[in-house]
Amino acid sequence: MPQASVIVVGNEKGGAGKSTIAIHTATALLHAGVTVAVLDLDLRQQSTSHFFANRRAWLAANGVVAPMPVEHPLSSDGAALARATDEEALARFEEAFADVCQRADFVLIDTPGSDTAISRSAHGQADLIVTPMNDSFVDFDMLGVVDPVTLELKRHSLYSETVWNSRKARAVKDRKQIDWVVLRNRLAPTEARNRKRLEERIETLSRKVGFRIGPGLRDRVIYRELFPFGLTVADLSPSIRPVVMSLQHVAARQELRALMTALGLSGFSDAEQIAAE
Repeated sequence: MPQASVIVVGNEKGGAGKSTIAIHTATALLHAGVTVAVLDLDLRQQSTSHFFANRRAWLAANGVVAPMPVEHPLSSDGAALARATDEEALARFEEAFADVCQRADFVLIDTPGSDTAISRSAHGQADLIVTPMNDSFVDFDMLGVVDPVTLELKRHSLYSETVWNSRKARAVKDRKQIDWVVLRNRLAPTEARNRKRLEERIETLSRKVGFRIGPGLRDRVIYRELFPFGLTVADLSPSIRPVVMSLQHVAARQELRALMTALGLSGFSDAEQIAAE
């Protein structure tokens, strides 16, 4: 099987912005001219699948062209597959994964905000795991447990254990290290002391379990208003401009460049469309 680079976007908490990170990473790579396959393992919500369906429809309706990913839906009825046995779900995932690895340079996998058999399997296939988290101790709880009195880090949490086990298994099987990046996502103005406390705990945990820390995407209107069209700031150009351009779009493109650099994909961060201010 050709060795595509596998990027898994995951954690076990909803609302952290996994799909937003997934679609922006995918479109930035697409505009860099590489072939990208997308697998959406959130079988019930399917936000990433809906995004690319919206993209196909909007481009066709407006008579313009933008790069599309390779897609291989696990099922025509995601909700039904979500109720199926782990064995059936794993078989569908393995079939889809084997197919897209033959056809793409990168395979990007968006996972659900829960622990499932196919999500664990996907983590084990990753070359890069990307974990977005909101800037709060609520989201940090999925990574590590703090003492309620001192706020000192006590131990890592279940999701950290999942990634740890995936990394150990991959090292034994393929003698390959899975890179893990935790993104500080949807940053918003917060009380400075609380942010400093959180930063200290994240840095301490990163040294213990071995992840890198990077910048995510802020909570900007532009990311939300482009979603119904199936577009991101990487797509905006003189021929693709469904909303009025503003300085917010320039700042958003800079964030996307910083995100790609943090993921070790800096060679793709200056793609022509992203840089088209």
